[in-house]
Amino acid sequence: MAVFVALGAFLMTLAGGWTAQRVTDRRHLVLGLAGGLMLGVVGLDLLPEALHVAGGEIFGVPAALLLFVAGFLLAHLVERTLAARRAAHGGAEHNHRAPEVGLTAAAAMVGHSAMDGVAIGAAFQVGGGMGTSVALAVIAHDFADGFNTFTLTNLYGNARRRAMGMLVADACAPLVGALSTAFIHIPEPVLGGYLGLFGGVLLYLAAAEILPEAHHEHPARSTLLCTVAGAAFIWLVVGISGG
Repeated sequence: MAVFVALGAFLMTLAGGWTAQRVTDRRHLVLGLAGGLMLGVVGLDLLPEALHVAGGEIFGVPAALLLFVAGFLLAHLVERTLAARRAAHGGAEHNHRAPEVGLTAAAAMVGHSAMDGVAIGAAFQVGGGMGTSVALAVIAHDFADGFNTFTLTNLYGNARRRAMGMLVADACAPLVGALSTAFIHIPEPVLGGYLGLFGGVLLYLAAAEILPEAHHEHPARSTLLCTVAGAAFIWLVVGISGG
């Protein structure tokens, strides 16, 4: 049953990526929506879950929040390092962006989708009711994952072939994650720490890259509405799934 549900996540991820590539003539709207989706995923989904399961504090600060900040700084450091290296070697960038950053961010999305599969498998081991709730949440927000994976890869100047490859990998990841629950168990503190770190990376990409690009290209009210709609969609998904 868990694998069957993961197949639904696979299809929804592909649908999200397909949608992102079909509306390239409205690139500012795509980027605005992607930024809102990422903001919603971080603030309403990843970070609350990380705080719930990570446990423990370090000098009075929850470990998940420290890793969240570390993820933000890590993303900034990686992007600046790659950009400086390419500039030093005379490499051309796409709109001053290093394509490796897009691939790295997309790979992180693939890892997150694999964790979604793990969540599905673990929830069905706990009980059918829990499994159904988690499955609905994962399938709904995997549309956003597919959308963001394609958008991130493409935004940083990678070829369409690479963007499609990362999209397919992201779609397959929940299936792999669900199957893995028959053999491995990830401790909750480790999972919470990963979610915090990943949330920091996503927030950096949304706030420092995607949203400024969206409003720089076309600072229209429709772009802002797409951003709000993206965050509201994640809020709806979280609310329907019971948090």
